[in-house]
Amino acid sequence: MLKNINCPACQTEGTISLIETDYIGPYRCWSCHALFTVEIKNDELVSYKPLSEEELKKQQQLKELQEKFRRGPQ
Repeated sequence: MLKNINCPACQTEGTISLIETDYIGPYRCWSCHALFTVEIKNDELVSYKPLSEEELKKQQQLKELQEKFRRGPQ
């Protein structure tokens, strides 16, 4: 399902593709390239906050570690 999001920095409308109606994670504006953490609950945008490239990399590394531990030893 596609969810429309208006960028808080430039007001450009963009979309994010979601599997579920709830989502917390990064969103990058396609127009101004501003980066945010967005929270969507029940298909409604609840909050957003600015996100730095460094914070995004940390989130991605944490997610990779979590997935590695879920898979168990190889």
